[in-house]
Amino acid sequence: MPFSPKTYTFLCGCFAALGSILFGYDLGIIASILPNTDFLRVTGHPNANYLGFIVSAFLLGAFVGCIPAAILADRYGRRLAILVGSIVFLLGGTLQTAAQNKGMMLAGRFFAGFSVGMLSQLAPLYQSEIAHPSIRGRLTTLQQFFLGIGAFIASFVGYGCFKNYPDGPAGWRLPLALQMAPAIPLAAMIFLFPESPRWLCKVGRDNDAINALARLHANGNINNIFVQSEIYELKLSVDEEARLTKNAWRQIFTIPQNLRRLFLGFVLQASAQFTGVSRADGYSKRGVEDSTSVFATIGIDASKTLLLQSINSILALIGQAACVAFVDRSGRRKPLIVANIVSGMTFVAATGIQATYANSKHKISAGWAFVMMTWIFNFAFSSGIGPLSWAYPVEILNTGIRAKGTALTSMGAWLFNFFIGQISPIALQNIQWKYYIVFAVGGFTNALTIYLFFPETKGRTLEEMDAYFARTYWIVPLAEVETIDHRAREQDFAQGIVPLTKEKIIGGHGSQNDEKLDIVHNEKVDVSSV
Repeated sequence: MPFSPKTYTFLCGCFAALGSILFGYDLGIIASILPNTDFLRVTGHPNANYLGFIVSAFLLGAFVGCIPAAILADRYGRRLAILVGSIVFLLGGTLQTAAQNKGMMLAGRFFAGFSVGMLSQLAPLYQSEIAHPSIRGRLTTLQQFFLGIGAFIASFVGYGCFKNYPDGPAGWRLPLALQMAPAIPLAAMIFLFPESPRWLCKVGRDNDAINALARLHANGNINNIFVQSEIYELKLSVDEEARLTKNAWRQIFTIPQNLRRLFLGFVLQASAQFTGVSRADGYSKRGVEDSTSVFATIGIDASKTLLLQSINSILALIGQAACVAFVDRSGRRKPLIVANIVSGMTFVAATGIQATYANSKHKISAGWAFVMMTWIFNFAFSSGIGPLSWAYPVEILNTGIRAKGTALTSMGAWLFNFFIGQISPIALQNIQWKYYIVFAVGGFTNALTIYLFFPETKGRTLEEMDAYFARTYWIVPLAEVETIDHRAREQDFAQGIVPLTKEKIIGGHGSQNDEKLDIVHNEKVDVSSV
């Protein structure tokens, strides 16, 4: 028996998210290979600054990879861009695994980051454009869930290799080689899955678009009323965007509502970094040293430190799974606000612990309390902030600018990740625990910013976002906008009602719009006249 349409679409979204495993695994594994004796020998025994640069080269590559991903996705389609990103990762992974010197390692880190910069925006882009409105949040938050799977795998692989091969080449070459595994099926099989119907419609391939929608949402039945209603709304939206301008960059920077949404996406990505996630998770350039020093204060060696960090990965995975399961019912605003408040509270507690007990006789107990705060923070971040910082930007931008706009917002994530990674060691050395006040304040100001400026997008179609944002004020609580059930738009489609215009195009006796789009009985339908 075939899968139900929603199950099939969800599985397509899961496959696209394989690229996020690459992201999570690479971020998680680097901490376990830096102390390896053979790794240090091959890279010329670099100092702490150069080790930091090896880690940061990944972020630099990710930043650079964003715009090429958008250009490829708009010109040649979402699937081909994902294919290119996967191949680039295999190149980067091979260079890292076979590295004979620090230059080769740096190149591998850069190309791996370049690929992750592509795939981290292409996955939610593709997922948002194939999803039913009622499960779009579930699909787009898979990005962070699969990132968590990658980090989870990396934590145990890193622990096992560190424990069994602390000084040999297998201790770092093996885990670096394993990171390429998800990229192979992603590259080999991506063209077995449907292309984004929105991209197909945008480039004028209307017949292919309706066939892709039917495959995703109606088990291949192009005569399904739901599919016919969707394609009608999609054509209306794409035609309107083309009427304004076909230049996506001009649309972004000359239309005030588009500029507003770009600003919201950029701020959301930046705000995620100002929660202190780089410090709490040990992903910054000196994350290994900082994390080990915290655990060292409570008498735990490096091996057990990696094991405890594995527990942290499990908590993150639970939080990410909760977000995937409930985001379409809870919406976007509430999880973001609550998670940021919890984030701020954990850093308030962590700052107090460091300020009060860092040099006292109770520092072992205080150290454990600090570790608990990082675990609570990680759960909060993973259940709201992390997943939605990638999911929200792709769903608020229209089809004409979605790829390029998402590239710009994603660059914000990499830019501020790199920035915080660079300044954190200096700040900790000079002002110590006082530096954590920045992240304590950041959590609360993020929550306030989201409450004031970020409209709820739950349940709405991508095509109605232009009109929806035009009706909402910059100060969101002042706008009188109805909250809709996450299934409302699908109920409209099933009745032949187009949410964008409220027209009933199919199935209503005497409907004045019946002639606009007829149900056909041949293999393909021509909707070019819609």
